[in-house]
Amino acid sequence: MPRTSRTRLGLAGVLAAVLVSAGVATGPTAQAHEKPRTLADLAERHGRYFGSATDNPELTDAPYTKILGDEFDMITPGNGMKWYATEPQQGVFDFSAGDEIVDLARANRQKVRAHTLVWHSQLPGWLTDREWTAPELRAVLKNHIQTEVRHYRGKVYAWDVVNEAFNEDGTYRETIFYKTLGPGYIADALRWAHQADPRARLYLNDYNVEAVGPKSDAYYVLAKELKAQGVPLHGFGLQAHLALQYGYPTSLEDNLRRFSRLGLDTALTEVDVRMELPATEEKLARQADWYRDMTESCLAVRRCVGITIWDYTDKYSWIPAFFPGEGAALPWDEQLAPKPAYYAIREALKQRR
Repeated sequence: MPRTSRTRLGLAGVLAAVLVSAGVATGPTAQAHEKPRTLADLAERHGRYFGSATDNPELTDAPYTKILGDEFDMITPGNGMKWYATEPQQGVFDFSAGDEIVDLARANRQKVRAHTLVWHSQLPGWLTDREWTAPELRAVLKNHIQTEVRHYRGKVYAWDVVNEAFNEDGTYRETIFYKTLGPGYIADALRWAHQADPRARLYLNDYNVEAVGPKSDAYYVLAKELKAQGVPLHGFGLQAHLALQYGYPTSLEDNLRRFSRLGLDTALTEVDVRMELPATEEKLARQADWYRDMTESCLAVRRCVGITIWDYTDKYSWIPAFFPGEGAALPWDEQLAPKPAYYAIREALKQRR
């Protein structure tokens, strides 16, 4: 800019000219160039949340945590609240990993979906390496649940109380808890969690339950029985770990509706859509369609309260380690750049009111 122009414009004029030359609107047109609303902002217009899982080792990655804090209003600790982390020795509790994520969420004014109290996996050796009598294990389970829930009382929105209790055919999974205590351990776990924090929303949670079928039917029957018995069950979590090669669960919306009719909230709790690598434009486009469809299904059912993706970026996805040759499952890529799935979610959230 010539000096004569700088003199005539003055400091304010120079700043405006620089902003315009950089493509930043000023004055009356600025509104059209405001920062796009986040996924959480868009979901909130529908009375929903939009969340992400996270894990402690990732929290040193500043660009990652910036997006985590900006885009989402609900956080799920991926591992830090599981039994192996919270009670590594019998009666000796360590909440440091979970506390770090709760503190981060509070700093970002986010809520926390706590995960998980009772699960057959990631249990400490002291629990799995010996035989328990029913009274012994019942006391251990009650103490674990109530100690952890009391620790986070008033700090978390919801708990995945019992995780993955059924097999694919709808029979009970033969866990240490089922084999020793029978199916009643589920009702007991819910009651104990409710006693420890009466305000927390309590969920059953599982994978491959998105469509109507034997496994989701088993949960429907169980939920109906628990509700009839007055057991404090508030929601059903559908993990929604999907894979392009196995097809989309077209009865998802119908499934959400039938659980809602039982008086339960529902949520998509661990969403990702993996594919066989390498990723192609066609696969990424189909993945985007699936994310859009899942979002629209949740928005169409009043008691579907929100969506959580199982970490938001391929950089920290669990998929490659567990499904060799598969990946690219999340709406952000390994460089933290949005993929077509991200824009498809935004489109779905914008269209419905």
